[in-house]
Amino acid sequence: MTSNLIFGVNPIVEALQEGKTVDKVFINKNSKPDRFTEITQLCKTAGTPIQMVPEEKLNRLTKKVHQGIVAFLASVDYHDLEETIQGIFESGEDPFLVILDQITDVRNLGAICRSAECAGAQAVIIPKKGAASITPDAIKTSAGAIFKLKIIREENLKYTLNYLKASGIKIITCTEKAENVYHQEDLTGPIGMILGSEEFGIAPAVRKLADADVKIPMPGKTDSLNVSVAAGIIFFERARQYAIK
Repeated sequence: MTSNLIFGVNPIVEALQEGKTVDKVFINKNSKPDRFTEITQLCKTAGTPIQMVPEEKLNRLTKKVHQGIVAFLASVDYHDLEETIQGIFESGEDPFLVILDQITDVRNLGAICRSAECAGAQAVIIPKKGAASITPDAIKTSAGAIFKLKIIREENLKYTLNYLKASGIKIITCTEKAENVYHQEDLTGPIGMILGSEEFGIAPAVRKLADADVKIPMPGKTDSLNVSVAAGIIFFERARQYAIK
């Protein structure tokens, strides 16, 4: 059993009532609609995502009596978007934000966070739904770098991007569909860098809000890089541009 996993109605209710940060709640999709009403309301208030799943998934998560519900406590504290941006500007630094869209592999998440922190990023933004959460495996892969970053979870990436743009932050996507090569783009100043998964890439609605697209040229026969490798290349191009500025 994972160390940050809890199960059963009462333990999960207590965790939510005490203000513990819960990453995600899994509920048996065949449960009676009113069985978890209190938990559903608490999750809604806290902004905790709920996923309806087959009982078999719950049984894989724990062999103990789970009463049709399992949850994961957050391994880190999440930060507020607006407070984070304001704090970075007030410190006199240029915001360097990493925004992850549809990345579900926790090891990729951890590796990206490690490269991001090494390259000077202050924060990583992840969606609340449809993406990897900060798990012990992600923390281990990051070599602890996750604890040095502000991790922000957002319900709606489109709203988030519009807020960042209104705050004077340039949004850049890294995608093979771009025409501009990454080192041709000015990556200095306040920026938010969006990375998507190898399978789905960056959602069209998200990409549409970007100020610029960049790509990494690949003369080989394989058509894509692992996203954490691509992230490292882009992040350290920003560091290089600052070094020669």
